[in-house]
Amino acid sequence: MNNLLRVTRRALQCRFLHQTPKSFGNNLYEPDYLEAMKSNLPMYDTLNIQIRGYDYAILENYQKFIHKLLRSMDISVEEAWATPHQDIQVTTYKPKSEIINTQYNLKHYDRTVQITDVLSTQLPVILRALEASTPSGITVHVRPHEEWDEEIRYVPDTELKQLKQELDDLGGPLKKK
Repeated sequence: MNNLLRVTRRALQCRFLHQTPKSFGNNLYEPDYLEAMKSNLPMYDTLNIQIRGYDYAILENYQKFIHKLLRSMDISVEEAWATPHQDIQVTTYKPKSEIINTQYNLKHYDRTVQITDVLSTQLPVILRALEASTPSGITVHVRPHEEWDEEIRYVPDTELKQLKQELDDLGGPLKKK
């Protein structure tokens, strides 16, 4: 299908390049074939494919698979990143008591693949492929990109914050004139 799209695009380019312009369209300085190359289908601007799971190795391999799948479909992958893991402590109790039976320490990993300029006809195919290929224990969410997605991906430097607080407590930084 990708080859068919490429051949069609090339044919359109050649057809419009070799024609003599009869009208100048909207702009005097831009050729008509630029308008003809734009898609008539609506496009999604920026989407995040967020995958979550407890097994690090499976999550990493699935992210790599998604990346290859999107590239093979000619979808532009803008970025891919990992967010810091979350530690979760799970405790089970003996029946009808407050005595701890077992304790588990779980790590919850997140990965995000950001895609841009996806045609509205391609998104259902992507969603179906992700749904069919998701391994057990992994959850997939596709949603529009938001500002807090940028903020959550960076790890705060607590030592730097502590040093800044100590500096403010001592009177603030010295300003040279």
